[in-house]
Amino acid sequence: MTKLDQVFFFTLEKSIKAYRQFAQKQIDKANIDITIDQWLVLKSVQDWPDISQHQIAENVFKDYASVTRMIELLVKKGYLTRALHNTDRRRFNLIITKKGDSVLDKLIPIITANRKQALKSLTNEEVENSSAFLNRIIKNCKSD
Repeated sequence: MTKLDQVFFFTLEKSIKAYRQFAQKQIDKANIDITIDQWLVLKSVQDWPDISQHQIAENVFKDYASVTRMIELLVKKGYLTRALHNTDRRRFNLIITKKGDSVLDKLIPIITANRKQALKSLTNEEVENSSAFLNRIIKNCKSD
C-alpha cells in the first residue's frame, strides 16, 4: 500500500490546511476578530446579498448547523444583522453592518498578501493549469 505522504489527495489536504493556518495567523496578527470560515460566510453574503443559509453552507463547504453557529457569532460580533425576508417568512435576510464592511475592507490587503505568499513560486500558467485539473477532479467526483 502507498504511504500517505505519497498520495496526491493527502498532499492536497495538507497544502489546504497549511494555507488556512498561515492565513489565520496573518489575520490574528492584524488583531481582526474573525476566522477564515467566518470570513467566507461574510464574503458570501457580500457577494450574494439574497443568499440563503443553505446556499452559504454549500459555498463554504460546511454543514447547515455550522453555518448557523457562524452566523450567530457574526451577529454577536456586530458584523451581520438579520431582517425578515420579504417573501419567505421562514427565512431571514442577512445584512452586513458597517462594522462588517469595515472588517471586510481591512481583510482585503491581508488576503491579497496571503495569496501572493502562497503562490509566490508559481507561474500564472501553473496556477491556471492547477485550477483546471482540480476542477476536472471535482467534475469526476460529481459525475457518479
